[in-house]
Amino acid sequence: MNIVNFKKVFHLFTPAYSGKGTLLLLTLIIGLSCSQANKSENVKTADESCSDNLPSKYGVSVQGKQDSLLSSNPSRSVKGMKWIPGGTFLMGAVDKEGRADEYPSHQVKLDGYWMDEREVTNAQFAAFIKATGYKTVAERKPDWEEIKKQLPEGTPKPSDDLLVAASLTFNPPSSPVSLHDASQWWAWTPGADWRHPEGPKSNLKGKDNYPVTQVCWEDANAYAKWAGKRLPTEAEWEYAARGGQKNAIYPWGNEQIESRKPKANTWQGSFPDTNTDWDGFHGLAPTGSFPANGYGLFDMAGNVWEWVSDWYTNDYYDTQKGKTVTNPKGPDKSFDPDEPTVPKK
Repeated sequence: MNIVNFKKVFHLFTPAYSGKGTLLLLTLIIGLSCSQANKSENVKTADESCSDNLPSKYGVSVQGKQDSLLSSNPSRSVKGMKWIPGGTFLMGAVDKEGRADEYPSHQVKLDGYWMDEREVTNAQFAAFIKATGYKTVAERKPDWEEIKKQLPEGTPKPSDDLLVAASLTFNPPSSPVSLHDASQWWAWTPGADWRHPEGPKSNLKGKDNYPVTQVCWEDANAYAKWAGKRLPTEAEWEYAARGGQKNAIYPWGNEQIESRKPKANTWQGSFPDTNTDWDGFHGLAPTGSFPANGYGLFDMAGNVWEWVSDWYTNDYYDTQKGKTVTNPKGPDKSFDPDEPTVPKK
């Protein structure tokens, strides 16, 4: 772990919280701000910067010049949210344990904002589905015409039996494997979706208070808009995860994650084949199962991955070097040199 990089807590501990046969994909935390910064006509709003260059399959529309920092939904409520006071912090890795895309660290200044205190639950997401009839991406048959836009020219069409509604589920091997091949613990599973997170034979019985999984960025964004909120930026998420602490390693401070009592739902043992379940959970944990951080936010490390609004580029932090950036929204578009044709959040 490094001192200032909460993003790394996610990547090291969340890919494999689930036990055998259990799916783990991504969920979301929703942010809502009470302040709206002054903008010139040349500055993109949050909705615009998050929607530009998105493939048509995502169906995201830009709503004029409204800044999504302030929702226009008159029924919005801050119940179940915590106020995160504005401030300045050092974002990114400062030691030698970060990834290349986590350097250099840079100053970020944020206005205050509201943030959900817990991960979005199955019950909350079910209410959204009931009210809107929305169908998640994992429940839709893939559109080959859209998929091939993200693939090298000339890529052959896969067989029809693969172009079915499906998602990835976590299926750990029985013995240690190379960590360079994620296909050894993730499986493409037809029938896996938010209602059936481990595959078509699984269900959500007794799991209303568990975080929703099997939701992609499009799904998370749709839920947020329905709730009269929005996804936080990466900077807002990282700042909130710190809980008001300066230069702490974890949301709870500097105590090592397996020192004394459990502090988050994480993988203990040998990933991806052996989880000792020291923290009391073999798979996901209900929201709020561990103490909140200094801002009253739960699960800011562990349990599930969470979506933010930003596009991903591998060199974005480098473009912020030596600056103090105010309310950053991330890069204008996505680029990953490992998969240059695939837009990523």
